[in-house]
Amino acid sequence: MSDGLGERLVGSQASLSNITAESLHRRIWDESRKIWRVSLPAILSRLSLFGIIILTQAFIGHISNLDYAAFAVVQTILVRFVTGVTMGMSSATETLCGQAFGAKQYHMMGIYLQRSWIVTLGATVILTPVFIFATPIFRLLGETESIAREAGVVSLWVIPIMYGMVFSTPLQMYLQAQQRNTVIIWFSAGSLLLDAVLGWAFVSRLRLGLGGAFGALNISYWLFVIMEFVYLFGGWCPDTWKGLTLQAFSDLWPVIKLSVSSGIMICLELWYNSILVLLAGYMKNAEVAISSFSICLNIAAAVLMIGLGFLVAASVRVSNELGRGNTNAAKFAIKVIFGTGVCFGLVCAIICLLYSYQLAGLFTSNEEVKDSVSSLSLLLALSVFLNAVQPILTGVAVGAGWQSVIAIVNIACYYLVGVPIGALLGYVAHLEVKGLWIGLICGITFQLLALIYMTWRTNWDEQVVKASERLNRWLLKPPEDSSPANRVEE
Repeated sequence: MSDGLGERLVGSQASLSNITAESLHRRIWDESRKIWRVSLPAILSRLSLFGIIILTQAFIGHISNLDYAAFAVVQTILVRFVTGVTMGMSSATETLCGQAFGAKQYHMMGIYLQRSWIVTLGATVILTPVFIFATPIFRLLGETESIAREAGVVSLWVIPIMYGMVFSTPLQMYLQAQQRNTVIIWFSAGSLLLDAVLGWAFVSRLRLGLGGAFGALNISYWLFVIMEFVYLFGGWCPDTWKGLTLQAFSDLWPVIKLSVSSGIMICLELWYNSILVLLAGYMKNAEVAISSFSICLNIAAAVLMIGLGFLVAASVRVSNELGRGNTNAAKFAIKVIFGTGVCFGLVCAIICLLYSYQLAGLFTSNEEVKDSVSSLSLLLALSVFLNAVQPILTGVAVGAGWQSVIAIVNIACYYLVGVPIGALLGYVAHLEVKGLWIGLICGITFQLLALIYMTWRTNWDEQVVKASERLNRWLLKPPEDSSPANRVEE
């Protein structure tokens, strides 16, 4: 009898274990579907928009090395700096819209979008002189005269793109928060196709040079912006867009504070890579050093676009679940998407190790530059892996509204650890390019470890309370009816 009872107990435990395993697999599958529903459209749209920049750089790379180097320093220093500010300030929209959507305060999402436009437009106007006076700025930073002079021409062509991002970036985050990503794919893919056609026509056929490449870029990007406006004002977001309203100008100061924290967080992160290109300009054979670095950063940035798609998914999932008050779902989503990012990062790192020379050939026909990129394949692989994983935890921070804390972490890890190590290895240990890049990787690694520790130690029940307090503090009455009964609540 006892043996039979023991066998039944063992059998029942095994059955329970199978049920638990099946339940876990089902939960992972369900969560993965939710994550890819958000991240895949975000990845495809970002790759398409990034592809417009890559196409432009590829066309310029076949015009002359000087034009390519000038575009590289403008893109990786000025554009990354201003993009960091606008993307960072727009990430406040991602936090607020995501939590409002989870809390079913749908009417507030359109107001948060308009507030983001106001704040981001003001920041871009303030930063515009950076592009107008690019040549003296690069001279001051120690770039060669030829590169600084040509960079001044390139930077003027970039200004329209910066103003397009003022409206486009917050609008993308507003749509992503309510999982309306598919439309962005179609718009961005159409812009990429148009840029390829126009770039070929203007540069390869009509021989319009630098002006032709940037003309195609501006036309293609602004078409994307216009299509987004048509979608918004055409009534395809009836629950969350109630039209332009003066309510957007109320309670701007709290939004400005959160936006500035977000801007500092993202800007420090993006500009960290730019310092590498700037320091490369002081190396021997600066044009080759800058060009090879720029190609490596573009390859890493292509993977970063995918990482940013995961960032969006992490931010949307965390902010939505915090808005709903579901801490367990938020924590489970973080685990699933982090595991997904690690697997993807490993695959991309292996590809870069094996095919770095061939990847460089997509950007330039210069053998010296391609050999330089190939010699950096190990460091490129490490950067690619980090670019696939690190944005996920940044997305968790955005979803929870930790932007001000992450800004402090970025300063400590990047500029108090990464830059000094890179400078010592590059100039004192005479490792030059490799030394600078090792320092950059050290800074990102420290930041990743800090984010892992913060996420692990966080009391997520407190985060739910904070999200609720933030939303209730900024909640306004729906424009169609001022009665409290018509507020969207559950």
